[in-house]
Amino acid sequence: MVRTRGAAPRLAGMLGILLGTDRIPVRLRAWDGSEAGPPGAPVVEIRSRGALRRILWSPGQLGLGRAYVAGELELPGDVFAAVAALTSTGRLTEPVPLTARERWSLLRSTVALGALGPEPAPPPEEVDLRGAGGRHSKERDAAAVSHHYDVGNDFYALVLGPSLVYSCAVWDDPPAGLEAAQEAKHDLVCRKLGLRPGMRVLDVGCGWGSFALHAAQHYGADVLGVTLSPEQAALGRERVLAAGLADRIEIRVQDYRDVDDGPFDAISSIGMSEHVGDDQIDGYAAHLHGLLRPGARLLNHAIARHTGDLWGTGGPRDDSGTFMDRYVFPDSQVLSLTRMIGVLETNGLEVLDVEALRPHYALTLRAWAQRLEEHWAEAVQLVGEGRARAWRLYMAAAVWTFESGRQGVNQVLAQRPGGPPPLARPWRAPAGR
Repeated sequence: MVRTRGAAPRLAGMLGILLGTDRIPVRLRAWDGSEAGPPGAPVVEIRSRGALRRILWSPGQLGLGRAYVAGELELPGDVFAAVAALTSTGRLTEPVPLTARERWSLLRSTVALGALGPEPAPPPEEVDLRGAGGRHSKERDAAAVSHHYDVGNDFYALVLGPSLVYSCAVWDDPPAGLEAAQEAKHDLVCRKLGLRPGMRVLDVGCGWGSFALHAAQHYGADVLGVTLSPEQAALGRERVLAAGLADRIEIRVQDYRDVDDGPFDAISSIGMSEHVGDDQIDGYAAHLHGLLRPGARLLNHAIARHTGDLWGTGGPRDDSGTFMDRYVFPDSQVLSLTRMIGVLETNGLEVLDVEALRPHYALTLRAWAQRLEEHWAEAVQLVGEGRARAWRLYMAAAVWTFESGRQGVNQVLAQRPGGPPPLARPWRAPAGR
């Protein structure tokens, strides 16, 4: 029997403050069995008073995220629907400070529910790099990459599947599945870059070497891949050896800023420039321009922010202190498409083509999330329940951002002047092979 009195009505008021609404869009269930909120709505379960202390000390997405990672807050049922409901008011998606009156109301409710206490220590899965040197210094970038990627190759293989590709796939034929969609993405990039046998290619942020393997196997390219993750590089090299392509592919643990052995006939940067930072993005474009031969192409595949400031008028939003910054991608900064195109052009590159892939990323994230759920017990064994829960929440939130149109992902194809641009778009149809 559901209790309509108890902790839930007061908890609903607290959640309403965080969401900026008098009518919460979820069904709230408290630790004492009481419930509040619209029947039939996605359920949010507050399992302990510890969740309230986290919310009081960090009101907003970080406090709620900490409570979820710690297991003090649960989203039973459809986690995608629950996250979409919680973010539907928009207040959790932006760093909106609470008023003094709202904070006082949270404090009174916390006291009334017997939850007042010192600030809880963050879950061990949280990272704060503010003391690790200047933002986007080489040392701090290496620490950020290590936090996210050096959690075990077995975990990534479990979530990403055999393709080991951690970027948006291209779903030309959705029923064919994730592996086919990732292969289609790699083939599209190769065609856009105009790869031919013997061309020398730089793959910036090469991950586990999947694009390098495709470019060498199917297009005869010689590929240098660079990553800041030793674990990625180690497995990538193993895959290269197993494919018999050690004479065509080299994978280094190296910052892209230290690559000085150009020129290259083409450069791919797939899902990497989000980690560069707004302050460094001009240097990124200038350095890659300098590594290209005249007439050679660069393919930049990156997430883009669609809403809010376009990062050309008021500067980039500071995402430090958000759930994404502390648990997923430390120091990442998502630029607008406008900003990215402007940076490429300012640094001497001619933009040839722009392709938006937003719905493709939502499909990709749902496929990864499905794999995580199907292998949940193994994921927990590999990385611990807290990190597995952080990934579940991160992917559910990311699905919402792409399905709602708050963010997109784009491939921008550019060329260093010195050769004629194509008269048409020959990469639209797969090359005969």
